[in-house]
Amino acid sequence: MSNIRVFLVDDTAAVRHILTQILEEDPDIVVVGTASDGRQGLDRLQRVEADLLILDVEMPGMGGLEMLKELKVSRPELPVLVFSSITERGAMVTIEALSLGASDYVPKPAMVGTAAEARDYIKNSLLGKIKTLLRRDSKPSATPAARPRPVASQLQHQRIPSRVDLVVIGASMGGPRALGQLIPALPGDFPVPILVVQHMPAVFTRALATRLDQNATLTVAECDSSHRAEPGQVWLAAGDYHMTVDKVGDNTLVAPQRSEPVNFCRPAVDILFASAAKAYGPNVLAVVLTGMGQDGLEGCRQLARAGAQILVQDQPTSAVWGMPGVVSRAGLACAELPLQDMAAEIMRRVNRGRPTFRARQRSAMNPEVHG
Repeated sequence: MSNIRVFLVDDTAAVRHILTQILEEDPDIVVVGTASDGRQGLDRLQRVEADLLILDVEMPGMGGLEMLKELKVSRPELPVLVFSSITERGAMVTIEALSLGASDYVPKPAMVGTAAEARDYIKNSLLGKIKTLLRRDSKPSATPAARPRPVASQLQHQRIPSRVDLVVIGASMGGPRALGQLIPALPGDFPVPILVVQHMPAVFTRALATRLDQNATLTVAECDSSHRAEPGQVWLAAGDYHMTVDKVGDNTLVAPQRSEPVNFCRPAVDILFASAAKAYGPNVLAVVLTGMGQDGLEGCRQLARAGAQILVQDQPTSAVWGMPGVVSRAGLACAELPLQDMAAEIMRRVNRGRPTFRARQRSAMNPEVHG
């Protein structure tokens, strides 16, 4: 395979130097250019061939967001990894960059530990994401016909679906952008609670919840303590905490949990999905969005055994078809859908067995009809 050509944009010369050194220690990667701000980056990118851009978002002059907006017009196909500080401001700007089309992000190492530890962190964080993002273009996966498909004997529980009383969603790489499209597409009178696990550090999950809440008619909040989840609410697992759900009478209770990481993740999709299977069984609708790895697979197995319904994002609209792909190949998914169709399918399944919004409106306006 030819070298992966990386371009760096960061206002700090020392950061550009260290990143170049770390990346070029890998024989598959070559740094083809650097720039100190967005304008210089746009100019220099016109003169080199790059497969991926690593972008600092907080810079003097033209910052990362302004550069990204222009880049997505001139080079919309170029993958962008945001390299941002772990601060409240850095997290908010990173979430904005992801909504503008950045593929993923890597937090800059905090100013603690040794230089060697910082180098190891950067190396381990960046290299895996770079190669994962580029693998989708360089190594086409099997065609849909070559992948095992769900069959009736595997998914007998899907023949007569139970009423959906809870929606659970799992996502990783590419997830913030996918959630930014999916959650605002759902109506404010959504009839059941929605629980979401997105692989992210703590400051970033708070920023993501804030961003989603601003753009959606649903109420979105980070689950940083125990709460009763109500219809029309979206609870996002807090970074560095798992999230569990329980049913007590008619109440849906969600809570953070600080147990060991699962699949190297905390929060982990498997933890949420397993607790949903135990508490709600066949009355769960699970959605697996874009993401690297296989977190969520075991949880989906438990949900399928309990009779729940499972949807996965399709490969063409996923930034990385890892998490949804393993669920699909295991024969656990009821349907594989492009992201733009996911909200409508969720609504179709959630409304099955309960009055639609228009029917509830008619009932409220004409109570004698049902009296």
